[in-house]
Amino acid sequence: MLPVVSPSHRMIPAARSALRTLFLSSALIGVGVQGVAAQTVDDTGGVSSQQLNLPKDVTIFGKSDPNIRKATAIVNGRIITGTDVDQRLALIITANGGKVEAEEKERLRVQVLRNLIDETLQIQEAAANDIKVDPAEVQQSYERVAANFRQSPPQFEAYLRTQGSSSASIKRQIEGELAWSRLQRRNIQPFVNVSEDEVKSVVDRLNAAKGTDEYRIGEIYLSATPENRAQIVANARNIIEQIQKGGSFPAYARQFSEASTAAVGGDLGWVRPAQLPPELAQAATDMQVGQIAGPIEVAGGVSLLYVMDKRKVLTADPRDSLLSLKQLSVIFPKGTTKEQASAKAATFAAAIKEIKGCGQANEVGAKIGADVVDNDNVKVRDLPPQLQDILLNIQVGQTTPPFGSITDGVRVLVVCGRDDPTSANAPDAQQIQAQLEEERVNKRARIYLRDLRRDAVIEYN
Repeated sequence: MLPVVSPSHRMIPAARSALRTLFLSSALIGVGVQGVAAQTVDDTGGVSSQQLNLPKDVTIFGKSDPNIRKATAIVNGRIITGTDVDQRLALIITANGGKVEAEEKERLRVQVLRNLIDETLQIQEAAANDIKVDPAEVQQSYERVAANFRQSPPQFEAYLRTQGSSSASIKRQIEGELAWSRLQRRNIQPFVNVSEDEVKSVVDRLNAAKGTDEYRIGEIYLSATPENRAQIVANARNIIEQIQKGGSFPAYARQFSEASTAAVGGDLGWVRPAQLPPELAQAATDMQVGQIAGPIEVAGGVSLLYVMDKRKVLTADPRDSLLSLKQLSVIFPKGTTKEQASAKAATFAAAIKEIKGCGQANEVGAKIGADVVDNDNVKVRDLPPQLQDILLNIQVGQTTPPFGSITDGVRVLVVCGRDDPTSANAPDAQQIQAQLEEERVNKRARIYLRDLRRDAVIEYN
């Protein structure tokens, strides 16, 4: 039985990707050096002590020049600096709430350097194939990331600086992902073929599997060789430990996974165990939603699996029901004690009992000073797990028990309508073909990157 643990978090948006930076030329190393006044030099080449009154034994305190950035690695002539690593690492730490132990931080630093080397190789190979990414397109993607944080680009740039990173580094990551994706479309996808018979075979298997379980899976794939397998397995276990402590699975997948799904936080989509390698299939069937398992030995490396959701193949799932809801909420003033909050919550709960259907929700809300918000077309599956079972078992016009916290206040949901899901249909032939093609492109892309690593000239500091 594979080790399974439950992370104490739900997945956060893929927008929380870690950031990358790479200085574009060695000229940047000297930026910021200030001019100094001319000094009198004696015949022996020393500075006149009469003018500066320098001590004979000089002790240097701190860095001699904070503007100098020594190369951590040089990849085919392209410099990766310690600053690049620091800025990427800063975002990983931020995505995990700033709670990373010193030992884990050093392990992350090593992995970040590997990622930057791979990214540099990908960008260089794309350029060698005359693939260029328009800076305007990179800027548009950056603005979308900023919007996910509900900030303007200038605000987001200031935020990144406070976290020890920069806008240039996240733009570098965006450029790398776009360049590698386009290179795959040019050099790999045209040579990947999926026949009609293969698609039909998948459809037949789906129909035969109707009613069986399928899972929405997240994966982190780490390649390994016999020489470094022990180290990779140790890294995988450390990743699990950090996720278990509240780290973000998508953030770790984006930074560490070597699969093409890294760009979407490791999300494999909906799969049946039969579609997975036997090792992963066994793990998935033993897991519950919200659990992570691994490291799992697979061909060429190890994988970590995260079960995001579960449903029945070609079967309508009650959690796909669409609800119309009213939310009544009361926010506690700042400084409210636990006892005061409990008393107000009790008053709120007593008032809620008067609600007889959604028609009375606004009236009751006005009496107790609650904010009332309408929410239509809310899928049960998208709600917090604690509320899903409650909402599936109450009728139209009924309310959930009060829930909340001292920080968020207390609230209830009133069910105003429910649209049950229709019977699920098999994915169409185009969807199945696209999935099969993506799997094959992903496998060939790993081999492509492996060959780039073998041919690269890399100097380490």
